[in-house]
Amino acid sequence: MSNVHLVGGLDIAELTFFAFFLFFLGLVWYLRGEDRREGYPTEDDLTGAAHGGTETDSLFFKPAKTFKLPHGHGEITTPTANDRDELPSNVLPRAWAGEPLDVVGDKLTSGLGPASISQRADRPDVDMHGQPRIVPTRLIAHPVTVHPNDVNPVGLPVFGLDGAAAGTVSELWMDRAESCLRYLEVALAGGAGSVLLPITMVEVSRGGVITDAITGAQIAGVPRTKSPDQVTLLEEEKITAYVGAGYLWATPERAEPLI
Repeated sequence: MSNVHLVGGLDIAELTFFAFFLFFLGLVWYLRGEDRREGYPTEDDLTGAAHGGTETDSLFFKPAKTFKLPHGHGEITTPTANDRDELPSNVLPRAWAGEPLDVVGDKLTSGLGPASISQRADRPDVDMHGQPRIVPTRLIAHPVTVHPNDVNPVGLPVFGLDGAAAGTVSELWMDRAESCLRYLEVALAGGAGSVLLPITMVEVSRGGVITDAITGAQIAGVPRTKSPDQVTLLEEEKITAYVGAGYLWATPERAEPLI
C-alpha cells in the first residue's frame, strides 16, 4: 500500500476539463428546468388533461415563480398558478394522437393551427415610459412624414389577393419605441368601419396596397380594436393570426397539397 496513487496521471488540463464538464452539465440542468416555466405543464394530445408539473416531476420542474410586471401591471406566476387556456370547441375530435385538427366554421378566426394565438394581456404594449407603444401617427406630438422617395400609403386603395378592393388606407400606425410602421389603418368600403393590416403582410405601390394573405372580402373580417387610438397585445395576436392564417386557409386551393 505504499505505492497507492489517488489521482493517477491526472494533470491540470484534465482537471480543468472535468470541472468544465461538470459546470456545463449543471448549467444545462438549470436551464432545462427554467424553460419549463413557460408552456408547462404539458397536456395530453387527445384528452387535454394536464400532466407533468412541480408536484409530479420535482426532479425536472422548478417551483412556480412570480414575476412583478413594470408600470403597475401586476404580477404573473408561472407555470402552475395561472389560468389554463380552455380546450378548443370548434374542432372535430381526434381519432389518434398527433392527428391534425380539423377546424369547424371560419378557419381564420378559429384560433388554431396557423390562426393560433397566445392569450396575451388585453392591454396595449408600452414603451419605457409606460405609454402605449403602437399608436396612429395622428397622436404623435412631433411631425411624422413618409420619406419623399417612398410611396405614402394614405389614400391608396387596398386590394386582397384576388384583386378585390376592400377600402382605402386612412392612417399609419407607428411603433414609437422602434420608430417604424407596424400597421395600416384601412377604412372599409361603404362606411363599414376600419381595420388594421400588418405592414409586413402588404405590398405598397403607387397603384395601391395589396395583401397576398387574404381576399378582399376577408379584409373586412379582420378582428377590430376596442379603441380607435390603441391596440392591445391580445388584439395584435388576433389580427396577425387572422391575416397570417390566410397564407394557408384564405382559399380552398391553398389548403391542398401541391402534389
